[in-house]
Amino acid sequence: MKIISTSDWHLGNLFHGNDRLAEHKHFLSWLLQRIEEHQPDALLVAGDVFDNGNPSAAAQSAYYEFLADATRACPAMQVVITAGNHDSANRLEAPRALLSRHKVEIRGTVHREWVVTDDGGCWTVNYDDLIIPMQSSDGCQVVVLAVPYLRNDVVRGGSYSEGVNDFMRSLMARARELYPSHKQVMMAHMYAKGADIAHSDASEKIVIGGQEEVNMEGWDHHPDYLTCGHIHKRQHIWDTTWARYTGSILPMSFAEKDYVHGVDLVTMTPGGKTINVDFLEYTPQHALCVLPEGDEELTPKKLAKLINESLAERVDGVLGDDFKYVVLKVKLDKVKNDEIKALEDLMGRKNAVLCKIQKVVGNIDLTTVVGNRHITSIDDIIDRDPLETLKETFVAEHKREMNERQESLLKELLSSIND
Repeated sequence: MKIISTSDWHLGNLFHGNDRLAEHKHFLSWLLQRIEEHQPDALLVAGDVFDNGNPSAAAQSAYYEFLADATRACPAMQVVITAGNHDSANRLEAPRALLSRHKVEIRGTVHREWVVTDDGGCWTVNYDDLIIPMQSSDGCQVVVLAVPYLRNDVVRGGSYSEGVNDFMRSLMARARELYPSHKQVMMAHMYAKGADIAHSDASEKIVIGGQEEVNMEGWDHHPDYLTCGHIHKRQHIWDTTWARYTGSILPMSFAEKDYVHGVDLVTMTPGGKTINVDFLEYTPQHALCVLPEGDEELTPKKLAKLINESLAERVDGVLGDDFKYVVLKVKLDKVKNDEIKALEDLMGRKNAVLCKIQKVVGNIDLTTVVGNRHITSIDDIIDRDPLETLKETFVAEHKREMNERQESLLKELLSSIND
């Protein structure tokens, strides 16, 4: 059985205000070619199909056009799509009855049913709804456990991690009851403990404090294979061979500039224990570029030279299909407003889209701002001049010192508070 697994399409995403519809269509066209080439038995999309819960009509149109083309190109292929944290689970699942007739199964929400008991009754999770059996032409039997993003109102347990673990184990146990001889392939959308994420300018929306971090290390009786969405960097999970993040299909921030993108082709054989995973790499239509790449401090003249060396000119003033997204890094104390405008004008002639000009400063010695006083006790904090603390905080936040007017206004404010 051949399965193509992918996740985190984020259809409808705006990258620094730029519509990415053409980029997403470029990927979907590439994916359609891979489906035609490999004729997989299944296509799994593990969440974040859309970038938000109310996607544009154009984004939805691209999604449904792809499904129509994919099912036509590979009629025997089963498609399973689950909701991620960015998706509206109910909206994604709304056309489920219609799509299932075309071998497209959508699982956006976890459904419950009322079970009558001696004590009256209770609501229980309908695990059967998340279990999708498949069989390839050569007799390989697989059951897909389609787990959408589990929100806090679904999981039960002492913590979110425990609740997710209990949910998945219960789902697997039920699948073994129904299909004891089938291999188990689970698809999920979650933040696995230890996953490598971009800590600066991250776009995975990780809950602060790791409250939704899931720890499954040492998981006994795990599924034969787990494909996961949510984290944008392609990687193994818990250093295993059976659990992977496929990664996003496009970089979602400049912190992801060097990520690789694509889909996994998972191959299983009847009765075999070996699962082969081949990476089908995809090159996004538009590369991300940061100038300069390192911490080099360039004058506006040298930065303009670097732009000319690194970026091609537009043809007849029109952006090409292969333009780059660019960030320029300039030293805050080295560049004046008219020089910024000149850099923007230069970028306007290049086959590139300027996303932002990142103003940076060198390391500031805070002792020059607040003196050489060290905090060693609570008394030091209580006795410290509030103005010193606020000046230090301003530098840490804005990477520059207050000017005289700002400091004067702050002194007036502190004086009024004390009065």
